[in-house]
Amino acid sequence: MSFSSLGLSPPLLEAVAEAGYSTPTPIQVQAIPAVLDGKDVMGAAQTGTGKTAGFILPILEILSNGERARPNQVRALVLTPTRELAAQVEASAVTYGKHLPLRSAVVFGGVKINPQMMKLRKGVDVLVATPGRLLDLYNQNAVKFKQLEVLVLDEADRMLDMGFIHDIRKILALLPRRRQNLMFSATFSNDIRNLAKGLVHNPIEISVSPRNTTVDSVEQQICPVDKAKKSALLTHLIQEKQWPQVLVFSRTKHGANRLTRHLESSGINAVAIHGNKSQAARTKALANFKSGSIRVLVATDIAARGLDINQLPLVVNFDLPNVPEDYIHRIGRTGRAGASGQAISLVCADEIKQLTDIEKLLNRQLDRKLVDGFEPVHDLPESRINQRTSRTNKPKKSKMGHRDGQRSGDNARGHKPRGIKHRHRR
Repeated sequence: MSFSSLGLSPPLLEAVAEAGYSTPTPIQVQAIPAVLDGKDVMGAAQTGTGKTAGFILPILEILSNGERARPNQVRALVLTPTRELAAQVEASAVTYGKHLPLRSAVVFGGVKINPQMMKLRKGVDVLVATPGRLLDLYNQNAVKFKQLEVLVLDEADRMLDMGFIHDIRKILALLPRRRQNLMFSATFSNDIRNLAKGLVHNPIEISVSPRNTTVDSVEQQICPVDKAKKSALLTHLIQEKQWPQVLVFSRTKHGANRLTRHLESSGINAVAIHGNKSQAARTKALANFKSGSIRVLVATDIAARGLDINQLPLVVNFDLPNVPEDYIHRIGRTGRAGASGQAISLVCADEIKQLTDIEKLLNRQLDRKLVDGFEPVHDLPESRINQRTSRTNKPKKSKMGHRDGQRSGDNARGHKPRGIKHRHRR
């Protein structure tokens, strides 16, 4: 199948060809005709599957046939959770709309608001925004929605994870009721489906990957190691295996800074990217990493989505994420668009709960590989998935459970409740 069979006009087909694409991805094949038909859409797809073009292309087609945006008005609004993703979505709108007389803009926090207000003053056909900055602009009468035709929630699950639900509801209350709604997400949790009930109407639901699974082309591996040896192990792996480029995920901002300093002291070019960095610093760090002048990019989960890095061969989880779905988004930075990739996680005994949650989500045990010289003193416990399987024919014993009011971290630290037996519930 080709893009020309999806109902796109010659200016869009020309821009797609100039961008180097000839065959649409599965989500594009399903989403583009549905959006062109004016349907509401719920799309579930892993990162790197081409979902941005799946909604940007038909939106540009629809807008090209209507009245241009009047001053301060917006015709299509795309909400995203992070600045990086917002910038990349708007870049796609520019790339694909280069032969159309449409204006696009991107607005997010962390930068001066006046230049954004100046762009909106002329009217914008496609506005890509983070929720907080959009509300700031609305409160200053810089943006209006009387002409709004299409609303897109991109990475909707991540927006909920980051606490944007109240801002999203405020924005929805400002928009015209008659509009087309598109919601895209890597996973559709119960919270996402509850949000969708008040947003999309009789939607076409599109899913191009099994629920809560990772890209098949990513080879995943666990390296058990003591927490104190993680930095040394990462340095060893980078130097021993001569990795040319690696994206490393840290759970905290301070941890990212600390690891970056350790790598730099070992002669490895590294830079950190997280929420405490200015937008200019984050943009520069990403550009240097993409160009190859920086070998290691150490990121918090703010960079787990929206980073579009071609041919990234390797992702390392220096710390496992607390939310298992974030593991999927992290390793989705590699193995994109069918390319092969590798994801290595450095896991200490304290992270057994996070590892178990991830393996439950994947419904399989991840391969473990010890590195010579870095064998942990505190062994990483066996997979609880395997333990359940091996005990099916044995008498049940009392085991740790998670009770209402008990912190999940208590179990992770081995705080075992006394005198309480937990029955297996079906």
